[in-house]
Order: sequence, then structure tokens, then C-alpha cells
Amino acid sequence: MRILGIDPGLATMGWGLIRTDRNDPRFVSCGIIETLPETPLPQRLLQIDQAVQALLETYQPDAIVFEQLFFAKNVTTAFTVGAARGVAVARCARHTENLYEYTPMQIKQAVVGYGSADKQQVQQMVRLILKLPEHPRPDDAADAVAAALTHCQAGRFGSLHLMK
Repeated sequence: MRILGIDPGLATMGWGLIRTDRNDPRFVSCGIIETLPETPLPQRLLQIDQAVQALLETYQPDAIVFEQLFFAKNVTTAFTVGAARGVAVARCARHTENLYEYTPMQIKQAVVGYGSADKQQVQQMVRLILKLPEHPRPDDAADAVAAALTHCQAGRFGSLHLMK
């Protein structure tokens, strides 16, 4: 099974792909989709759509996992990141019905065993679980790999996180 993790963002959207056989996850690839702030919003969303489509064509994931958005203060950022996430979700829904989402706390709990873990703890555990020489970079890509690992480790409970 190939699992694509996505860490939503407008300026930087992280992605990470793992494959797993019998709960033995293996790192495949990761990266980011970047858009420039001076580019008009509709064109940025189109760039994200095209980049996600290219990922889907290249890697043919069986399941796609999104980190759920959480914003405490900045409403403007929430709207634009929500738009970018919506574009990615819509593109992915054309590829598969196997779309899942996990909260940041669920991802930390699954990867580190502690829901309030910091970013460095998550990155270190991603590195250890996947037996990598260093953690995936940049941070947004590492977060996406952690989301994919969360789904891998969710096992039969992953269906509870299916987007509906």
C-alpha cells in the first residue's frame, strides 16, 4: 500500500509518500509544493491543483492522508490555507475515495506516543521509524510523512478517520 501524506498550506504544502507491507513502513519520497505570495490567489490554487495531480500520476497512492487544519487566531490565513486544502482534497477525491484526516494531536500521539510532542520529537521519531539517516526536510514535508505514518499505524482503526 502506498500512502500519501499532505500537510496543507498555501505558500508551502508538504507531501510525503511511504509504502507499507504488513505494517512495515518504508520511506519513498517527500517534498513541498510552493507558491509565491505575489501570485494572485486563483493562480496559486491552480498551481497547487496541477502539482497535486502530478504527484498522483507519479506515485499512484492507494490512500491519501491530510493533516487537519487548526487555527487559533489568524482568520485570513485560515481562509487561504483552507482554500489550498480544498483544492488538494478535490483533486485527490478524483483519484481515490480513500481520503483520511488526522488532527495534529493524533499525529503526535501516533508517531511519538505523546499528543503534546514538539516538532523535533516528531521529526526524530519519523527518522527512527523509517530508519533514515536524517529526518525528511523541509519541515512541511516531514509533517506530511508523519501524517502518512499515522495512517499506517492506525491499522484497522484508520477507517474511523475516513473523510466524509
